[in-house]
Amino acid sequence: MKNLIKDINFNLYQVLNSEKLLETERYKEHSKEIFDAVIDTAKRIAEDLFAPHNTKADENEPQFDGDSVKLIPETKKAWDAFAEAGFLATAMDEEWDGSQLPELIARAVYLIFCAANVSTSVYPFLTIGVAELIHSFASQKQKELYLPALLDGRFSGTMALTEPEQGSALADISTSAQLQADGSYLLKGQKIFISAGEHELSDNIIHLVLAKIEGAPAGVKGISLFICPKYLVNDDGSLGERNDLAVTGLLHKMGYRNASSTLLSFGDNDNCKAYLVGQAHKGLSYMFLMMNGARIGVGTGAAAIGYAGYSYSLNYAHERKQGRLPSNRDPSSPQLKIIKHADVRRMLLAQKSYVEGSLAVCLYATSLLDIQKTGTQVEKDNALALLEFLTPVVKSWPSKYGPKANDLAIQILAGAGYMRDHPVEQYYRDNRLNAIHEGTRGIQAIDLLGRKLAFNKFEYYQAFKDALRQTIKKSENNQEWAKELERALALHEKTSMTLLAQMAKDIDLALANASEYLEFTGKIVIAWQWLKMANAAQQALAQKPRNEQKNFYLGKLQAARYHFDWELPQIYAQAELLSSMNSVCFDMKEEWF
Repeated sequence: MKNLIKDINFNLYQVLNSEKLLETERYKEHSKEIFDAVIDTAKRIAEDLFAPHNTKADENEPQFDGDSVKLIPETKKAWDAFAEAGFLATAMDEEWDGSQLPELIARAVYLIFCAANVSTSVYPFLTIGVAELIHSFASQKQKELYLPALLDGRFSGTMALTEPEQGSALADISTSAQLQADGSYLLKGQKIFISAGEHELSDNIIHLVLAKIEGAPAGVKGISLFICPKYLVNDDGSLGERNDLAVTGLLHKMGYRNASSTLLSFGDNDNCKAYLVGQAHKGLSYMFLMMNGARIGVGTGAAAIGYAGYSYSLNYAHERKQGRLPSNRDPSSPQLKIIKHADVRRMLLAQKSYVEGSLAVCLYATSLLDIQKTGTQVEKDNALALLEFLTPVVKSWPSKYGPKANDLAIQILAGAGYMRDHPVEQYYRDNRLNAIHEGTRGIQAIDLLGRKLAFNKFEYYQAFKDALRQTIKKSENNQEWAKELERALALHEKTSMTLLAQMAKDIDLALANASEYLEFTGKIVIAWQWLKMANAAQQALAQKPRNEQKNFYLGKLQAARYHFDWELPQIYAQAELLSSMNSVCFDMKEEWF
């Protein structure tokens, strides 16, 4: 955890200069000391109450007795400590008794808890997302009824989107909502893969459910969003009767095992009450606030788990002795710690590049949320545009390269790596889920190429290009890498325009290789992040730090060099494949498999 905190602080204070937020009206009551105290408290609770049961929770999955879902008791202790520390309301407005801390500090807290125990962290962080959505779009009465209890831990929350037959094709959901005389609705339908859908951590569970009001337009334009509590809530905030929704089963996953994954049935007895959020038929746009936040959260969780595996394998490599250097032919000489072997250092450096690049892009994306709360209107608009373009990458890059880092951690431990005596095999299993959570890689890719690239006359893409060019201009001490990034950006622009021209002719074929475009874009985005970190490291080295601090910054430069030498050059082959409209995969016939 020590190294993770050091990396978080490096990004917060040396790369992103988060102390400038203290000059804004929203955050002026805070200080760097408060930021540090919050991070320190998160570290303490994560180490004391989350990390110790990570393995136990993996080995003892939630159990469904036909009525309720039982978790290991350590989960409740962790939930209570998280809530009592005020972390459910870290970034919430003071108006609702929130701490009103920057989103960046809230994201740092998320990283710490996910690194300690990602599956237990699901419960509080889903609840935070539900509270944010209700705060943004619900009526004043709904806010007053649900927010206080969500923010102090009496209630928890979920989002119920997916259905057994629809998956990510939300336009085809069949859950229905029938308007009642009192303005409420009755829901009827089924949802699947609902994380935290049932448990006994809180007094109530607030489900945010997508459904279609009878007579609604077809497709996504007919989707509405509803608050559907497990227990109805009286006007005074007390709990009423049990609502007509039920768990019909638990799903058993390869990872994230302590986060109950449920099948939910709404309205089996035709009496499942729910309450419309905002306007009818606007539900998907509201839910995207939570989904986009959740996508950054998935990337952050993937970075955290990747970091945990990297840290463990690094410590192991410093302790495990085996073999000798190829140049040493004396069998009687002492064996070396395996970190002395070049291939082990290669795997550690690759992990370092992947997980620290992932951490950086997640924190950078989060900084754009703070700009949206504190900047001028021009700054807000630009931050929103940039975040819209980056979100598919922020979700997908860490969720691909975090597991790759975990795979390398297993390899460093060799035979011990796939034994359950060490946590790295669990890290891999946990992290593998993130490539699917909140939209598969293919969905993110089609979103990026098919929608985000040309949106509103390239508004999002222009914000992305401008941001990279600003960093390039500020990279006097890393001109070689700045020039490489500039060439990469020019190639990206050329390739993107070629693809758009192809889409106008044959959109199905052009989007068939969208995942390669996402990968192509991701390597450039992470190169950009490494250039920013290299600039900060060079500035720090100019102050002549000593020993451990000096080594920290030199390590940053070497990891940046790894990305620019080993990862970024792959974009040239990817650009050639994309621009040629390669149809190998597209032309494969289903009968040929």
